[in-house]
Amino acid sequence: MASKSSEAAVSNEMGDLDGDSLIMHRTGRPGKIEIIASKPLVTQRDLALAYSPGVAAPCLEIEKDPSTAYDYTVRGNLVAVISNGTAVLGLGDIGALASKPVMEGKAVLFKRFADVDCIDLEVDTKDVDQFINCVRYLGPTFGGINLEDIKAPECFIIEQRLRELMDIPIFHDDQHGTAIVSAAGLINALHLTGRDIKDIKMVVNGAGAASIACIELVKAMGMPHENAILVDTKGVIYQGRTEGMNQWKSAHAVRTQARTLKEAMVGADVFFGLSVKGAVTKEMVKSMADKPIIFAMANPDPEITPEDVKSVRSDAIVATGRSDYANQINNVLGFPYIFRGALDVRATTINEPMKVAAAEALAALAREDVPDEVDRAYSGRRLRYGPEYVVPVPFDPRLIVEVSAAVAKAAMDSGVAKKQLDMVEYKRSLSGRLDPTSHWLQSLFEQVKANPQRIVFAEGEEERTIRAAVVYRDNGYGTPILIGREEQVRETMKSLGIANTAGMEIHNARLSTKNAPYTEMVYKRLQRDGYLRRDVQRMVNQGRNVFGACMVAAGDADGMVTGITRRFPECYTDVKRVINIDANKVAMGYSIIVARHGTVFLADTAINETPSAEQLATIAKQMAQNAKVMGHEARVAFTSFSNFGSREIERIDRIRKAIRILDSEEVDFEYDGEMQADMALDFGLLKSTYPFTRLTGPANVLVMPGLHSAHISSRLMQSLGGVTVIGPVIDGLAKPVQIVQMGATVSDLVNHAALAAYGALSRRRQ
Repeated sequence: MASKSSEAAVSNEMGDLDGDSLIMHRTGRPGKIEIIASKPLVTQRDLALAYSPGVAAPCLEIEKDPSTAYDYTVRGNLVAVISNGTAVLGLGDIGALASKPVMEGKAVLFKRFADVDCIDLEVDTKDVDQFINCVRYLGPTFGGINLEDIKAPECFIIEQRLRELMDIPIFHDDQHGTAIVSAAGLINALHLTGRDIKDIKMVVNGAGAASIACIELVKAMGMPHENAILVDTKGVIYQGRTEGMNQWKSAHAVRTQARTLKEAMVGADVFFGLSVKGAVTKEMVKSMADKPIIFAMANPDPEITPEDVKSVRSDAIVATGRSDYANQINNVLGFPYIFRGALDVRATTINEPMKVAAAEALAALAREDVPDEVDRAYSGRRLRYGPEYVVPVPFDPRLIVEVSAAVAKAAMDSGVAKKQLDMVEYKRSLSGRLDPTSHWLQSLFEQVKANPQRIVFAEGEEERTIRAAVVYRDNGYGTPILIGREEQVRETMKSLGIANTAGMEIHNARLSTKNAPYTEMVYKRLQRDGYLRRDVQRMVNQGRNVFGACMVAAGDADGMVTGITRRFPECYTDVKRVINIDANKVAMGYSIIVARHGTVFLADTAINETPSAEQLATIAKQMAQNAKVMGHEARVAFTSFSNFGSREIERIDRIRKAIRILDSEEVDFEYDGEMQADMALDFGLLKSTYPFTRLTGPANVLVMPGLHSAHISSRLMQSLGGVTVIGPVIDGLAKPVQIVQMGATVSDLVNHAALAAYGALSRRRQ
């Protein structure tokens, strides 16, 4: 097990990302995945139904009809990601065990993007026959198998033989995932440049698994065999060549006089690179046909950068594998949704029509109008179909619907589906499969990155704060402003191995030239509340929260984050001395509870001890708007320990009055109450017990009757586990300030700093 000191050393030597990744992987339950039961297993009867003796019933049904395994078990939503670790990322042959973090990561992506359950299996052999013999007998367990990070040419043999031996989808993503996404980009690039796939001349550099899969798929889409030139490290693969050849390369040998990549590139319409950094020169790009299409997909650095291409060919369409350039060829656009569609129709394989359908669906999606929420997520780029946008972006929520449905339909049309679906109903079910909160959070970070903000980190001498500030800067979110004694801050940085302080600011409140005007500003606010000037001067000098809030109030910073050294009420009191509450709003804190089956918002979990009826109504309106911004259709429940008047006390009357206030205002969201929490979240129970309810589904916004119940509820959920709790997020202040909990991690600080930055952006837009 790695020690904390070794992790710190990695962090110092390799950068925060690597060190923090080590810490993340080992913190709490090691790794990234766990198995969670989907049925209750508490009582003796629960166990009797789930295991002996009740489990015999589904076993016997499956024995009679094997297809019912999809009805009685998880098989229909379960994929194995399997590797022997011989070609892991850019790390090469690091072995099966060392590949496990990558395979766990792939499992996480399956769940995150397509709600596919996934188990990683690392097979410790390089022998092709042994590997195949291991995997072939796993068919009864899984609905599909994703082969991953297996070197060529073994990967070709393994995939082909497993496809012959098994009746479930076998998909080597390194081959076909890259091929499908790059083919989608090619479809649109050809459309934009007025070309026909039957007429283009194409050069593919690299003869590994992905390269050969790319050339095969493009040929399946209509490009003539003789129009593609494949190049490896020894040069062009031409008919008659014997050196370094194998059957997969030989299948793509053509008659040509070209012997080098440079010669092959002359007059080429399209270049696909799946090789190494720097393989393509500007001179090669100059020699290509008009409006060249260049997909330089080597990772982490492309064969040629988009800047170098554009410096010699302004008419080029360029794609890479990197997220910091337009047109990212990213496998996550493909494999989650391909398996989603294949699993849902119980496909026996993933065939060429399904791959082509996936590519065409991706291409078609890029040509559609981009929804506002996707546009906002990638602000700084204009996401409109054109040379800078030929493939969708990874966090487009429409991907699961369009690509999965296209794959499922192709499977049915080509005769490899065991189950037929109503496509209209299927698309509807896909659209509700994923919780939109994750998309919104990604959108938030992308927007901040595209519009960097100056954020105060008030507790600037603390180690966690400094590390968070560095992450904030290094991720391109903006300028972190540390409040503290400069010598102490720099000493702590030195001990952490942080030498680069560029792009950061350090402000000593006592020595700042802003001290006098800030003191005057705060004194004007507090002079009639019993404060003398010297009291205020001391606050500004010694109170880092006060000084930081002054920076935000005066416009010298865009937002602020604090909280790891002082309790929330004390931090909030400091901030309130400087910053007003928004007109027509209630200052409150809300918590975002991200659970397995969706997101629930709790308010107010931080500020108002016993909200009045008017405050409760306003909180409901604010939370409905917050939920809407995050992609949810708000259904608000006013919670209590009674249901619709079953107990008469004053606190209940506040809730009823809040309901009447919303009734009079005719708001545009669903709301009801008072009701108990189980009623609010279990719509079946609510509807059967109280059929008159106004809600049309389970509540996703819970307006709590008081701070005690709200705070206890959010902390209980956080401590018991099984959910992710974000917050409390402060809403209702005139300026963006976020206060974390005292035990907050570096990631918590960065997230809340980004929330403050996003708040500043939102205010500017309004």
